[in-house]
Amino acid sequence: MKELITSLKGDKVIWAFVALMALFSFMPVFSASSNLAYMRHGSGNALTYLLKHGAQVLIGFYIIYKVHKIPYHYFKTISKIVLPIVWILLAYTLLKGTIIDGANASRWIQIPFIGITFQTSTLAAIVLFVFVARYLSKKRDTPITFQNSLWELWTPVFITIFFILPANLSTAALIFSMVIMLVFIGKYPLKYIAVILGAGIIGLLFFILVAKAFPDAFPNRVDTWIARIDNFTTDKPDEDDYQIEKAKIAIASGGVYGLGPGKSVQKNFLPQSSSDFIYAIIVEEYGLFGGFLVLSMYLLLLFRFVVAAHKANSLFGKLVVVGLGFPIIFQAMTNMAVAVELLPVTGQTLPLISSGGSSIWMTCIALGIILSVTKKDEEIAEEQAESKKRDEALQRMIDKQLKEDEEAEKESFSIEDKANPLEPILKRN
Repeated sequence: MKELITSLKGDKVIWAFVALMALFSFMPVFSASSNLAYMRHGSGNALTYLLKHGAQVLIGFYIIYKVHKIPYHYFKTISKIVLPIVWILLAYTLLKGTIIDGANASRWIQIPFIGITFQTSTLAAIVLFVFVARYLSKKRDTPITFQNSLWELWTPVFITIFFILPANLSTAALIFSMVIMLVFIGKYPLKYIAVILGAGIIGLLFFILVAKAFPDAFPNRVDTWIARIDNFTTDKPDEDDYQIEKAKIAIASGGVYGLGPGKSVQKNFLPQSSSDFIYAIIVEEYGLFGGFLVLSMYLLLLFRFVVAAHKANSLFGKLVVVGLGFPIIFQAMTNMAVAVELLPVTGQTLPLISSGGSSIWMTCIALGIILSVTKKDEEIAEEQAESKKRDEALQRMIDKQLKEDEEAEKESFSIEDKANPLEPILKRN
């Protein structure tokens, strides 16, 4: 175990927080999965789901370990190569999205021969953020023109969002807002950002009008997320209101200290209790204390991302940490805000805590890249420390040799003086 821990490179605090949240996730996932076990198998035995979650977490840590060993500057080229492949996957997902529990879930595709569902938009987000960081770091020392950036930067961004938007508005909005934040930090001209924001809003409104006018042209989830926004703003009763009401009952039932691990009542009524609404179950079982503890862990992880970005020795490294770290925290805040009805239902999971294979693994890829950045800084610091030690050792050897030479010289003078005691007097005369 000691050898394994010493082999982990990069920011140890980030490693610790990730491990802590992953370990904590077993308790709420095991408790909340009893509802799924009852509906699918007729019994409340959730051991299968616990073992499945454990396997997914172990695979996730293996992904982090392998990815953080890759030098982070390699991802510059990888993002440029993989982005067109991601567009193909997104288009295929939009057209051939799989059916999950009888519902059209056009955000996922099923991997052949394995049977695992995979949400392509999460991979697209990682690749796009690295691609944007690559562009901004490449243009650091050259003036950016709107015409060139429109083709080199914003065309890939809008193509990616175009493929995600019809099936998943919340993810598309999250990706677009994170890209805007990233270019702002990367000192992209503010006047160009304003133009892009305006174009994005106009494009979204146009898409909504087209979807309303031709509902058959977008048979996936357009009507769903439009209805969610309408119901959130008008308080119409629907399925989402049912979920929110059950989530609020769970939070209210928890009180300050909670009902206790595994004693949630609303998990039996709340759909997606182990994924989208797991925060409500956490508060019900562990109270406001547990809810604030989870919130604090994400805020502390955000602080560590800021520290890691500040320490990064290159602009690309700084932007990668911000572009991949901040969306994890923003997604967590969105999930918690939905549970308390500050936002409409979005379908965003709680990173590192909710159950789900591909969502956990994509988060682990992002964390692996971040740790690769911090690993490089750690290696540079170690090299500098070793170089300093070598210089100090060399200086000590030089000082020792000089001291020995001085002593030898004094000793030789002393011997000569003893051999001819009149020589100093003769020299003076």
